[in-house]
Amino acid sequence: MARRKTDALPHIVLNIETKRPIELGDFVSAFSSIASQYEKFVRSDYPELAGDAKIYVREVRAGSIEADLIPWAMQGLSAVVNVIEQIQIVEKFVRNYGAVLGKYLGGTKELEATRSDLKDFMGSVVAIANDPNGHATLKAVVFEDGKKKVRAALSFDTSQAREAQRQIEDQKLQLESSSTTADHQRVLMTFKQSNVKDSVMGKRTGERVAIEDISSRDLPLIYASELAEQRIKHEVREADDNVYKKGFIVDVNVQLSGGRPAGYRVTNLHQVIDLPE
Repeated sequence: MARRKTDALPHIVLNIETKRPIELGDFVSAFSSIASQYEKFVRSDYPELAGDAKIYVREVRAGSIEADLIPWAMQGLSAVVNVIEQIQIVEKFVRNYGAVLGKYLGGTKELEATRSDLKDFMGSVVAIANDPNGHATLKAVVFEDGKKKVRAALSFDTSQAREAQRQIEDQKLQLESSSTTADHQRVLMTFKQSNVKDSVMGKRTGERVAIEDISSRDLPLIYASELAEQRIKHEVREADDNVYKKGFIVDVNVQLSGGRPAGYRVTNLHQVIDLPE
């Protein structure tokens, strides 16, 4: 297969427009965050290419900061990965990353995000968030019939970036709290009584759960983490299987009354498993 010129390869274009000069650390973070997420994406979705999951800057143009990011230009992957798959990889990455980061930009969270992911997400928005009137665009660019086309794109402005910052910081605090303040970590919780309605954080929900490692009795459930509540409620409302056939691996604090367990405050959900028949 003949190697294509790098200017005709499918690639990622990052455009950053700011009213004020960008602090160097914020500038670097905008690129390193995308590179980090791309490497994770390739390891997960294209493990056979994991050893080559790097992004290179081909060109930075004047005016607003616009850079062409080439996933395979310097390692010859264009010679072994066919054009259709190159397009699929670039397009899928931008779509996936846009969908996840878009949650934070829109005022919600990605429930499965790790601390490392949150660091990357923050790096992607910080330059725009710190500018009074900034704008960023991430595009998957391909060439079809000799013409340049955008197959997927993510765009956000200063107000959206600042909202993302708030959501990311909140989730970081939740993760830190859940890992340090739980009386019991990674215990199996099962539902005895469920409720699909939203609840008030820190208040009893009307739901009852059992944690045999702590008590033989089922006790009231209290959500001490918005993130844990969102993930558990998702299973209660939308899971295909009966929630009573599910097990929830959680971190909890035990509320006491007269020295006896009186309720479970769930601070973190690690995993949902199917219970044996």
